Amino acid sequence: MEMTLRWYGPGYDSVSLKQIKQIPGVKSVITTLMGKQAGEVWTEAEIAELKRVVEEEGLTIAGIESVNISDDIKIGTEKREQHIANYIETLENLGKAGIHMVCYNFMPVFDWTRSDLARVRPDGSTVLAYNQDVVDEIDPAHMKDSVEKMSNGFVMPGWEPERLSRLEALFEAYKDIDDEKLFNNLVYFLESIGEVCEKYDIKMGIHPDDPAWPIFGLPRIVRDKERIVKLLKAVDKPYNGITLCTGSLGSNPANDICDIIKAAKGRIPFAHVRNLKYNSDRDFEEAAHLSSDGSMDMHAIMKALYETGFDGVIRPDHGRMIWDEVAMPGYGLYDRALGAVYLQGLWEAIDKESGKN
Repeated sequence: MEMTLRWYGPGYDSVSLKQIKQIPGVKSVITTLMGKQAGEVWTEAEIAELKRVVEEEGLTIAGIESVNISDDIKIGTEKREQHIANYIETLENLGKAGIHMVCYNFMPVFDWTRSDLARVRPDGSTVLAYNQDVVDEIDPAHMKDSVEKMSNGFVMPGWEPERLSRLEALFEAYKDIDDEKLFNNLVYFLESIGEVCEKYDIKMGIHPDDPAWPIFGLPRIVRDKERIVKLLKAVDKPYNGITLCTGSLGSNPANDICDIIKAAKGRIPFAHVRNLKYNSDRDFEEAAHLSSDGSMDMHAIMKALYETGFDGVIRPDHGRMIWDEVAMPGYGLYDRALGAVYLQGLWEAIDKESGKN
């Protein structure tokens, strides 16, 4: 298990590499090229510069999150083949640079969705939250503006303004895309990139839909055990795996996270481990990573990963905003640092109790 922290790169992140390096046990980061648009090639020079910046601070890059998939690939337009070719070139450039894990998602139009980026909790911290009743009242065309107003001036990952400035056209483009078509386009993409993934031993970890149910009439195809197993079987190759995001899958209380971990054994190259508090079946909010602060059993989740032989990359996720920090919502330093140390403590205890060490 390799503990990491997500870092958005120079100019996009309030957290510095120097600060990340001081978190016990964190020797690498999960990063990205935030300025790149989906469908563009990540050049060798751009990747080399990103590596240089990280390594000069004494850290390494454990993986990339995200090399975004263009809507043309998801929809299957005439531009699909060129964008897949560009994606293959990007993967080759990452492989040459010694980067072997990529997290991506296949969510239409919107990435993760929240109704509030700063809900105040009883302890005075603020968190990302979701209320279905609020979302039901939102015109999708206004979601971008809503997120921008709550983002503290940061560009939120998955809500890049260039793409979302075309919301009306995007919804029109997806009008005939149902679960089956979206799934088939995902399989086509994964089969197309197989050769380069195998050549450079790149593990692709698809991020689950967040929340784990359809919103705004758009299909969602990575949201429960049944659909995850279906995808792993459809492209039954080691490079095709999932990013085990406990918060995204856990947004639906019906999802048994530990059961999903067991079902995807050997196919989880990356894990986002975080806690949620359920207020009702239509309302949840992020919580501290500590089990008792939310509704999820973090010890059981870490134990399931351990017992299934997980040896991939892991990171805390969506921390609370605490101690008057001003940062990208969900991605401040302090609470994620607490989460990283807590998760490592659970892992150490489980490891020692196993008698192997």
